[in-house]
Order: sequence, then structure tokens, then C-alpha cells
Amino acid sequence: MGDHKSELDRSEDKGDSKQYIYLEKDKKPICQTECLNPPYKLPDRWNCEEIVRKSKINIPSGLPQFSLCPATENQRDLMEWERFLNHLQNFDKVAIAKFELYKFYILPPNEVTAYSQVRVAYWVGEASNLDDRSRDCESSSHLVECTGGSDAPKIGRVPETGEYNHSPCKFSQPRVVKQEPLQKNYAQTDPSYLKTLAHNHSGWIFGGIAELVDNSRDAKATKVDIFIDMIYSKRAGKDIPMLSVIDDGLGMNHREVVKMVCFGHKQPDGDDPDRIGRFGIGFKSGAMRLGRDVLVLTQTANSRSIAFLSQSLNDGKDNVEIPIVSYRRQGQFMEVDTSVQSEVLAKYNLKAIQEFSPFNKYLIGEKAGLFCDHTGTHIFIWNLDEWGSNYYLEWHNGLNGGSSFHHGDILIRSRRIRSRPGQISQQVPLDYSLRSYLEVIFLVPRMKIYVQGSLVRSRPLATSLTKTVVETGIIMEKLAKLTLGFCQLEWEHANCGIFLYWHGRLIEAYKRVGGMGHNGDVGRGVIGVVDVTDLMNDGNGRVWVHNNKQGFQDCEQYLLLEKWLGRKADEYWDSNFDSLKLKKYNCLYKPDQEWVQCDKCRKWRMLSSGFDSTTLPMEWFCYMEPFKGSCRTPEQKAEPGVIIVSAKRSGYDCEQMYNCKYMMDVTNASDASEGNEDDKVADTAEDVRPPVLKRLRKGPIRACKQAS
Repeated sequence: MGDHKSELDRSEDKGDSKQYIYLEKDKKPICQTECLNPPYKLPDRWNCEEIVRKSKINIPSGLPQFSLCPATENQRDLMEWERFLNHLQNFDKVAIAKFELYKFYILPPNEVTAYSQVRVAYWVGEASNLDDRSRDCESSSHLVECTGGSDAPKIGRVPETGEYNHSPCKFSQPRVVKQEPLQKNYAQTDPSYLKTLAHNHSGWIFGGIAELVDNSRDAKATKVDIFIDMIYSKRAGKDIPMLSVIDDGLGMNHREVVKMVCFGHKQPDGDDPDRIGRFGIGFKSGAMRLGRDVLVLTQTANSRSIAFLSQSLNDGKDNVEIPIVSYRRQGQFMEVDTSVQSEVLAKYNLKAIQEFSPFNKYLIGEKAGLFCDHTGTHIFIWNLDEWGSNYYLEWHNGLNGGSSFHHGDILIRSRRIRSRPGQISQQVPLDYSLRSYLEVIFLVPRMKIYVQGSLVRSRPLATSLTKTVVETGIIMEKLAKLTLGFCQLEWEHANCGIFLYWHGRLIEAYKRVGGMGHNGDVGRGVIGVVDVTDLMNDGNGRVWVHNNKQGFQDCEQYLLLEKWLGRKADEYWDSNFDSLKLKKYNCLYKPDQEWVQCDKCRKWRMLSSGFDSTTLPMEWFCYMEPFKGSCRTPEQKAEPGVIIVSAKRSGYDCEQMYNCKYMMDVTNASDASEGNEDDKVADTAEDVRPPVLKRLRKGPIRACKQAS
């Protein structure tokens, strides 16, 4: 077989003093460059297959070099070129491009600007050594790379130092072994994928808000404020509603922000019991369900970042663009962090944010000023999902100084009840009231949550029941603990079921098990609470929870859990039904004991018996009446069977007794025959109607009275 010239040397223009090369990384464009004084005809398109640290590769000294510089006025290409060089310089890395037997090393530059040049070292292998590569692998210290196998790339020996000459005529012509280049496939994210993510919560929009609340909890926030207000949009030419979720958590640095807004990052290997977030799509799916555009403003102790995930910005594009601007603290000021981006790129991204959002630089500065010297994350969502000619959500600010029934709330406009087997009641405020949902979203609430400016009275649901019992069982060698009890509010609404929590977060509500699923009256008022964190984890990092956190996968653990819950709920109903007294619209109902949460340590404290909870201030601390203790005191535990929290929650409408049409007393025959006649409950509305009071009238006597 005769010698053949490489395609690199097959050129009629060997005397050209410059040549244009299009640089790519993983088949994605970086920049059009110009090669100054090329040693020979170079390929017009380079793909940087590897970018590795300089310390991890062996680049022989004395390799010939030439220069590359940007050859474009396109602002986007210049920014990509600068980002590429910044990455090489900051991490001391080398980009490697290969073509046949040639290998090009793009070396890290000393200084970086949008027009910086970069040095490229290159070497060529000798074809005569290809057949002896096994021997060379064992004996030669100059081999940079050698792989075995008939399908391995044919890499030759690196010539000794000084063998190279910058003149192209000094190159020995290698024998070329024709091979098909390795073509790698990489995923490209079309902007329509943002709409696809929104379908993750298409069945229930509050699931999207819950994703954002979960992120605040994972960030150790103590306060979350959720509200919708109006803001002027220059693109729409009018005021539009904007949903805001503001917390005081730890915030995110640049790397964490990029991880949050990008797609497909690695899931954790283990199951962290202190974190709810796991699947890496919660923020994106939740935000895109609520609206088309979202701006994230976050601050840590030393940095601040702005990220913009927008369908409006990406309309008509073939890939998703996510502008991110990051700053770092310099003394008392925040300056652009040039270690992660150039100033040119930061200005470009900031301009895109201002063009496609209601935020100008002054409003962004105003929102950033809300942080002061604290940390946290502010999320703003606009172009909210629509319901016909109106919006899917409706919101009310409530009344200042009003009762608990006049608090602000965010509601689902349709008021539709979620489908559940055996569900007959249409009074399930949790399904369409955000305030009601957030009251029970966490097994043990720690954060203060505000909706439309009003504090949500969140309570541990497991401790808000009467006649409570605690059942334990072993399911697939794992302990399950179930708390069962009656709730007056749910009895009046004809509701019942089990609340299932995972990592302390509500996954399923009002799940009917056992006889509850076959008869609407069986189990009426019975509520169960169970934490299935351990049961829904296989021990190898896999969990049996849907990625929208609104249900569980169909697995053996879940099937056995359903059977066990149904058996325990039926046993509880059979043994407690006849002995429980429930009165509809019983305004005199009061729990034996109540709890209050400290605004500093966020621990729950049991109030002493007989203490009037209405006298508690809006902000209560452990040193106050009636606890008079310290925040260091451990949280108390309640004994099963004791009422420890009022059953009154959002949606409880207690009317005066004389307005009731009827009262119901569910009691057994023995209880009905005991007691005084004065203590018995009236059977009809007439029996409980108060005596009619004679109306007193003031003023002059009427004419008819004078005539008489």
C-alpha cells in the first residue's frame, strides 16, 4: 500500500497567510476564528471533543504553535469566544481538537477579552508506527494516548523535541488510515419543552405553588410570603397580575442558580430526610404551570444572581436561552462576577431581561434592595395561566382587622373538587383554597407562611383530632405509624380519609381506604395521618413518589400500605362510632388543650388547661404566658386520645345555635338514656329556637294608639 497525503496537506493554497476556522464544542458553535500564518491547510471546522486540565495531560515541550483570533463582529459569537477563553483561563484547562492523525491543543490565554488571541500547539503521528503501537505502548515514553482493540483510534508516536519545524515542508507525510469520525449525539432543548413541563401540574395548579414552597423549606427559610398584585407591563401596555413568592432562606450562588434553571441534572444518590426536592424539575415545572415567564432574584452572604426563564423570550428560537447575571460582593457593593461571566455577557443578559419583563433597572434595584444585608430568594411570575377571558387564579386581599373569615386568599376560579374514590362531599376547601392547603401541607409546620398579606394558621394535623389513637405496624420490614381520630369540621363537610406525608410534606389528602371507598357515610369525620418516608424508599436512592409530589407510584409497598390503612381505619370506625358525640353547628365546642408556636424557635408549646387562647398576642415567644419557659426546652409530646388543637380550620362556618335548622347527636342507646332532661339535645329546630323578644319602640305614640 503506497503512501497517501493527508487531507490536511491536500491544498492548492499552501501559501495562504491566513485561514478561517469555525470552532465548535460538542457540535455547538462557539465562534468563527482566523488562523494567522497557518503552517498548512487546516480543516475549516474544529470540534473541541475534550476540555481537560493542563496538569492531567502530557503535552510534549517544543511543539510548534500558531495563533487563533476571533473573525466576527457578531455580538453573540464574541461573547461565546470570551466565555470559552475565560473557562480555559480560570480553570487552567486545554481544549483538544482532533483530525485524522493530527491533534490540536488550544492553550489557556494569559489575558481574556472579546478579541483576545489564543495559542494553539499541534502534533502529528507517524503512520510507520501504527503497526507497532503495542510495542510503543510498552517502551516509548512519548506516547500521549494509546488504546487497544481493532476499533481503537490510530494514534502514533510523538516525535522528539526539536524534530518539528514550523515550515510545512518539514513535515513527514504520514500514511492515512481512513476512519469514519465519531459522531456524538447531544440533546437540544426546544422552547416548547417549557410548555411540556407545565403539564406536570396540569391536574392541580396548587401543586406548582407547592414546588416553590418546598424549595423555600429546603433553603431553611423561616418566612414565606405569597401574593398576587398588579404591575405595569410595557409589552402588554397595561397592568397585569404578577405572582410573587418571597422567602428569607439561604439563597443561591451562581452554580446553584444554573443548576436550578437548567434541565436534567443528576439526582442525589441517597435520600436526604431533611430535603423535599429531589427530581430537579420542581421549580421549572411549577413556575411554567403558573405563568409563561419567571424571574428569580436570589442573594447569599457574598453573591447575588438574577435568572430569567421565559417562554416569551424563546418564542421562535430553536434552543432555550436562559439569561443569568451574577454579582459578587466587593465591600459594601455588588459588582459583576467576571469569574463566571464577562461584563459584555452580563450587559447582554440584563438587556434581555429588561426587554421581555416588566422590570427595568430601577425596579430590579428596588427589589434587590429588599434583601438589605440578609439572604433569600424572590420569585416573580407573570403572564399567568388564563381561564377563558379571565385568569385561572383569583385572589382576595382580605379586610384589615377582620375575623379569620376575612383573611386574604388565592383561589382556583373553577372551585372544582379533585376526584377521589367514594367522594360525595363538595365541601373540600383544601382543593381550591391555597390558604386551606398550606395549613396542612407540612406534617410539623416550622415556617411562617403568608398569603395575600395574612398569616396562615398552619397546624400539625396529627394533633388536631379528637379521640385519637396511634396504630403501628410492620410493612415489608419497615415500621408504619398511623394516627387516627375524629374531626368535627370534616364530619360537618361529610369528609374523611388518610393524609399521607413524605419527608414531612403532604402528598395525598383524603385518601379513602377500607369501607370509606364503598359508602359515603362510613368513616365520616375520621381523619388519619401517616408519614411514609421510610416505606417509600427502597434503600438504594430510589423513591416511589411521583415527580410532581402529588401521588405515589403503583408498587408493592403502596399496595400493602393501602390494605393495612383500610384495616386499621375500619377497626377504628367499628369501635368508636357509637360512642362519639358530634353536634352540627355546635358553637360551644372547645378542645381540652391547645398549642401555640414560638415565633423565635418555631417549636410548638402546649397551653395549660383552661387558658383562653384568644388572649394570645400575634407574636408569641416561649418566655410569655402561660408557658414561661425557654426556647431551649424540647418540644412537648401529647398523649394519644387527648384533644390538643382546635378542630376549627379554614372553611369552618360556625353559626349561632338559633339559626340552626337541626342538631344531630350520634350516641349509643346507653348514653341516650342517661343524664338529666335539661342536658338532652332537642330533636327539632323549634325546640332550640330562643324565646321571641318583644320589640321596644321609642318615639311619639302612633296615631292609632292615640285614637284608642
